[in-house]
Amino acid sequence: MKPDISTRKDIKQIMTKFYDYLLADKTMMPFFEEIVKDNELEHHLEIITDFWNDILFDTNKYQNNVMQKHLQKNAFIEFKKEHFTSWVSYFLKTIEASFTGENSERMKARAQSIATIMQLKMNLYHDKK
Repeated sequence: MKPDISTRKDIKQIMTKFYDYLLADKTMMPFFEEIVKDNELEHHLEIITDFWNDILFDTNKYQNNVMQKHLQKNAFIEFKKEHFTSWVSYFLKTIEASFTGENSERMKARAQSIATIMQLKMNLYHDKK
């Protein structure tokens, strides 16, 4: 049986593998080209690891506004619904490959919620009725 996510190290492992998927996807890579070009990927991974660590383990290290960061990026590279679909798919796949349990489920649910909220704020969310 797979373990549950229980440490910041587990989250960092998830983020590293997740970004391997994102950076290999030519539709997602443009959002990260600047980070890669400026050799800032490791720093970026630490920041998003802090973000998820705060969510799962009630720490308080992440000091940015995640929505504002994505709105700023959207001004240069337009987000589309497909980007969020891919993001969520890779995120869930990454977690499910190595972890199972309460924290794993909470992280997956929160990722889906964040993606939905971002789409709503970017006017990308369309009900499938």
